[in-house]
Amino acid sequence: MALSCPNTTATFTSASHLSRNSAFPKPTTLNFSNDKPTSRPSFFCKLSSNPSNFDRWRAKVSFFPAFLNKGKDAKALKEELLEAIEPLDRGADATPEDQQRVDQIARKLEAVSPIKAPLKSDLLNGKWELIYTTSQSILQTQRPKFLRSRTNYQAINVDTLRAQNMESWPFFNQVTADLTPLSTKKVAVQFDTFKIAGLIPVKAPARARGELEITYLDEELRVSRGDKGNLFILKMIDPSYRVPT
Repeated sequence: MALSCPNTTATFTSASHLSRNSAFPKPTTLNFSNDKPTSRPSFFCKLSSNPSNFDRWRAKVSFFPAFLNKGKDAKALKEELLEAIEPLDRGADATPEDQQRVDQIARKLEAVSPIKAPLKSDLLNGKWELIYTTSQSILQTQRPKFLRSRTNYQAINVDTLRAQNMESWPFFNQVTADLTPLSTKKVAVQFDTFKIAGLIPVKAPARARGELEITYLDEELRVSRGDKGNLFILKMIDPSYRVPT
């Protein structure tokens, strides 16, 4: 999804990380049903003489470990993901190998997302800080470090279907957008107003649009993918934040 317009300035492209991404890879699915022992312990033989009792017993012992492991896996995967991206300067210092590793961990986390319909969840509301992305226009890697935005934020309000991207020092650019649901986890994004230095409004052209899919969501972490193939990982910083209408 093209967050910026070809004829706008570089500061505009850096403000628009909601859509600067590509086709969304389909999340993989973790299979918890394949953990079968290669040989049965001796007590299996005793229970097998009564198939109905054995089936009931097997259902009980197999359900709870799968349920508990799912929670453990999500927590462990989040920790692994945060550890992987911590030294990468939000992605600016990531090598292709780093990007591949982060993407693989993110896909595993997406498969165990506790929220299956993010656009129906209040957990999506609020202001998020971008902690990792593959979008070079947001990272502004073509600029000297002292001219790069130090922090990027994205706010979403599902009740009003509004979104906002914000840069911190040195430019403080912003852009707001209308969202149109395409599914329970994917939206079309139409940018409407850029704000240079957060003050000077400039109407966004009609071609400033794209798509965004929320692939993982909980109360503290969000993973999103755009229609240009970029990955976005964000942490919640203010659930009460409201996007200007």
